[in-house]
Parts: sequence; C-alpha cells; structure tokens
Amino acid sequence: MCHSIKQLFYELGASPAVHELDNDSYGREMEWALRGMGCNPSVPAVFIGGKFVGSSKDIISLHVDGSLKQLLMDAKAIWF
Repeated sequence: MCHSIKQLFYELGASPAVHELDNDSYGREMEWALRGMGCNPSVPAVFIGGKFVGSSKDIISLHVDGSLKQLLMDAKAIWF
C-alpha cells in the first residue's frame, strides 16, 4: 500500500519526503516512535505539513471525500 499512497501524492502534484524504515539506520527507533503515536501498523504513517494525518486507509478516505487536496494546499505541498 505504501507504493499506492506515494503514487497518489505524485498524481496530486506533491513531492513527498519518504523515509523507508527498513533502509534507515534509525528505522527501528522510528517505527517504535510511530507505534507510540498510535500508528498500528506503523507504516505508512503519513504526515502533511508536519502533522500526523494517518495511515493508508485514512489517506484514501481523505482523497475520496475530497479533503486530501485541500490539506496538501494548506500545507503548501501543492499550489492549485
């Protein structure tokens, strides 16, 4: 599902910063921190404008109801 979420952001015109936890030397620590924030499963954990938004399911729901694009615009991640 991570690939689908990345692709959705690209299609909306955003350039997401992606941290692949299994390729990061601090990946295990980041995973535990995400779990501590209530992310279960811990990935993908999506942040927009520095704020935790949710998991894949949450992002898809925001996209379906039309509010994802506005969140990205408010965070200045996209311009239109």
